[in-house]
Amino acid sequence: QVQLVESGGGLVQPGGSLRLSCAASGFSFRNYAVAWFRQAPGKERERVACHSSMGNTITYAASAKGRFTISKDDTNNMAFLQMNSLKPEDTAIYYCAVDYALGCRGSISVWDYWGQGTQVTVSS
Repeated sequence: QVQLVESGGGLVQPGGSLRLSCAASGFSFRNYAVAWFRQAPGKERERVACHSSMGNTITYAASAKGRFTISKDDTNNMAFLQMNSLKPEDTAIYYCAVDYALGCRGSISVWDYWGQGTQVTVSS
């Protein structure tokens, strides 16, 4: 049974940090690219970071560059998103997703499996 389970969300003050985790099971995680998406109320889902299956490509949205870091641990079937210098506009539900591909493909429709999401709220 394929599963992606996110954790680590919560309420944090502006300027604070959070580390999101994504635990994968039921498939060969090392063969998949992994990405973090987010969706704020009333907005479309957007990709904030992507890590290719072998790690030779890592991409960030402009809004995340310099503040967020994505990592992938194939030994433990985990992915992480370290988020620093958080802003109120980072408030959203964050999802991890995987794509059976070498690289980071652009279309949201190609992502094969999704987690249930974890809420991140940045507020004072």
